[in-house]
Amino acid sequence: MNPDAPSGSIGPHSDPGPSFVGLPLAGGAAGADLAVLGLAFDPTGTGGASGAPRAVRIASAALTPFYNPSQRLEVVPAQGAVDLGDVSPIGEVDRALESLSAAVAGVIGEGAVALCLGGHPAVTLAALRAGAARHGPLALVVFDAHADDGRGIRAAVADGLVDPGRSTLLGPRGGTAGPGAYDELRELGLVVFAWDELAQLGSGAVAAAVERAAGQAVLAVDLDVADPAFAPAVARPVAGGPSSAQIVALVRACRGLELVAAIVGGFAPERDVTGISALLAATLAWEVMALAAAMKAGSR
Repeated sequence: MNPDAPSGSIGPHSDPGPSFVGLPLAGGAAGADLAVLGLAFDPTGTGGASGAPRAVRIASAALTPFYNPSQRLEVVPAQGAVDLGDVSPIGEVDRALESLSAAVAGVIGEGAVALCLGGHPAVTLAALRAGAARHGPLALVVFDAHADDGRGIRAAVADGLVDPGRSTLLGPRGGTAGPGAYDELRELGLVVFAWDELAQLGSGAVAAAVERAAGQAVLAVDLDVADPAFAPAVARPVAGGPSSAQIVALVRACRGLELVAAIVGGFAPERDVTGISALLAATLAWEVMALAAAMKAGSR
C-alpha cells in the first residue's frame, strides 16, 4: 500500500447499495439515537472484507425490522436511526484506522450509538479508540471463537482503551497456541467463558457479563463465533460452536449494556456462496439495534 495515499473517505460510500433495514441514508448522526456505519476495511488488499457492509445491508432486506417480539419493543429508537453509509479507508493500516476511528467518533460525539458493520476484525480497535477518547477505558463484551484474538484485547488494555476488570470474552473454542491462552487473558482481569462453559450456562453467563460491565461498553460480535454450518463465510472457521439460534439468543441477553458502540464483524462475503452468513450478520446487527433501543427507552 502507498503510505502517501489519502487515508480514507468519510460519509456515504459511492455505492453503498440499499440502506440497512431501509433506514434513511444520512450524512451525520445529529438527532439520531443510533447510526449504522460500514467500516469497509481490508488491510490484505484483496478487497474481500471491504464488501462486508454492503453484503449485510443487502441481506437485511429479508428482515421485518419494526418490532422485536423477544425484546418487546420497537427496534427503531424514538428519535430515529440512520445509515451513514461506508467509510472506505485507503493507505497504510495506521492511517486507515485513524480514518475509521474518526468516523466512529463523529457518531459517538452526537450522542448516538455507533453500530458498525465490518469485515476485518481490526475494525473493533477503531471503535474502541473512538469510544475511549470520549469516555475513558470501556467495558468490552466480545463474542469470538478464537482466544488468540486476545492479542488485540491485550493491546487495547495496554493502550488504556479497555478496562479488563469490566470485560468478558465469550465463546472461544478449538485449539490454542498453548495451555495458557485463556489464563493469560484472565490474568489481565478479563472473564473468559469458553464455548464449552457458555453452552452449559447460556444466557446466565451473558447476564453476568452485562452486570460486570457496569458503565459505558462496546459490544463486539465476530461472526466466527457461530458454527460454520450456520456462518461459513469467515476467515477462520471453527467447528463445534453455537447455532444461529443460539448466538442470536446470547446476543439478545446483552440487554442492559450501556452501549457506546457495537461491531458485527469478521464476515468474509466472498466466501458466502449461499448468503446465509450475510443473513446471520444482518440479524445480529438488528438484534443490536434492539439492545440500543431498549437502552434508550430505559434512560427516558
